[in-house]
Amino acid sequence: MIERTLYSADHESFRDAFKRFIAKEIAPYHDAWEEQGYVDREVWRKAGANGFLCMSMPEAYGGSGADRLYAAVQFEELWAGGFSGIGFGLHSEIVAPYILHYGTDEQKARLLPKLASGEMVGAIAMSEPAAGSDLQGVKATAIQQADGSYKLNGSKTFITNGWHADLVIVVAKTDPAAGAKGTSLLLVERGMTGFSVSKRLKKLGLKAQDTSELFFDDVSVPAANLLGGKAMENRGFICLMEQLPWERLQIAIGAVAAAQSAIDQTVAYVKDRKVFGQAVGTFQNTRYTLAELQTEVQVARVFVDRCCELLLTDQLDTATASMAKYWTTDLQCKVMDECVQLHGGYGYMWEYPITRAYADARVQRIYGGTNEIMKEVISRGMGLSGR
Repeated sequence: MIERTLYSADHESFRDAFKRFIAKEIAPYHDAWEEQGYVDREVWRKAGANGFLCMSMPEAYGGSGADRLYAAVQFEELWAGGFSGIGFGLHSEIVAPYILHYGTDEQKARLLPKLASGEMVGAIAMSEPAAGSDLQGVKATAIQQADGSYKLNGSKTFITNGWHADLVIVVAKTDPAAGAKGTSLLLVERGMTGFSVSKRLKKLGLKAQDTSELFFDDVSVPAANLLGGKAMENRGFICLMEQLPWERLQIAIGAVAAAQSAIDQTVAYVKDRKVFGQAVGTFQNTRYTLAELQTEVQVARVFVDRCCELLLTDQLDTATASMAKYWTTDLQCKVMDECVQLHGGYGYMWEYPITRAYADARVQRIYGGTNEIMKEVISRGMGLSGR
């Protein structure tokens, strides 16, 4: 196996610390969280108290000023362990960076420390019932009123952290006639009149993740809650495009970690499980299948590690991030399917981690932009267009 050089000794020390946090505060409760459909709110506060939220935010805002590889370590450990209910990644590495990069000084000072401490849980609302990967098709509107506030109307669906969310970055049209060029991002806070959260959505996998529908019925959003202020009005689509490469790489990091974990679990299983008087792992089909999967996951890991290096120097482009997201999530689903098969009937039992990993994997090819959209992005980067 190729030795990884991506992480420093400090990153690995952090990995050990985060593993201890998982063992104490997440692993004993995750099964129960899957049953109830959401993680307990207290785990957010404990994560904040231990410095595990918003680590890449500046210390002035409650973060650690750490590089994004610390977040990558978290993604790897959570996905490898099957702890898919934990929404720290979206909170810390999607919601908080939008505020840091585009927010006003007042917005950053007021919101980022609360996100870092776990006092406030963050979500971002892009997808709608009729607009998923196609962000240009967003129908939600936020029309400015005479007093400067915005009247927000519309609905969002499949929103991670939606049930717990105290702060939601909402993608809406402030100039509907301008199409994508009329898109803005608004900071909607829990308690605003007209903002409501539906019952939690029941999903194939990610059962402990509090995914919800959000509704906005004449929500009066103060002008001070337009992300970035007036200067960023109608520039929301540009912000989204700038941040999507990191979001898609996060998905790829988790996909590779989950796939490797599935292989490791299956190797252990086939060494122990006996069929016709011999271990399943001694059959040529088993050995060759696992050898093929391990080769593909090794190739994927090298590519994703290189993407992480590019990210740290701001050289990761949209097409390359799209390649990572599409390739690794397709591979993740392939690995899970083969590993379930090698587990036999036990691979279909919910009590086995491989079964949950199989269910959790499927959405990876959908969110963050479907893999079909990823191929469209890649082809356009090659100078090809279907129009």
